[in-house]
Amino acid sequence: MKSIDEISEQAWAAISPHLSGKAGDVGRTGTDNRLFLNAVFWVARHGCAWRALPARFGKHDTLRKRSRRWAQKGIWQRLFEALQEPDLDWVMLDSTVVRAHAQAAGSRKKAASATKASAAAAVG
Repeated sequence: MKSIDEISEQAWAAISPHLSGKAGDVGRTGTDNRLFLNAVFWVARHGCAWRALPARFGKHDTLRKRSRRWAQKGIWQRLFEALQEPDLDWVMLDSTVVRAHAQAAGSRKKAASATKASAAAAVG
C-alpha cells in the first residue's frame, strides 16, 4: 500500500522527464530518483532533520549530500521552473479600478439616534 508520503503516479510522470541520471543519459544512472524525491519531500513535509528520516529511504547522510549536489548543480531550480504553474498575472485585478464600499476600508457607520424625534414628541 502506498504511503501519503510518496509521490503520486501523476506527479512522478510530470517530474521524471526533467531529472538527470535517467537510463540513456551520459554518466552514472541516478540511484532511484523517485525514492530520493520521496525522502526529500518527507523531510520538507515533516520539517525534521535528515537524520530523522525513516530507514526505508536509505542512509540519511547520503541523501543529504545528494540534495546539496542537486542544489549546487541547479537541478532543483530547473525542476521548479519546469513544473511551475503558468503566469496568471494577466488575470489579476488592479485595485485602482476596483472600488470597495467605505465600510470595507474600516470606516464606521454613523450612529443612529437612540429615539426618533417623532417618537419623542408623541410621548411628551
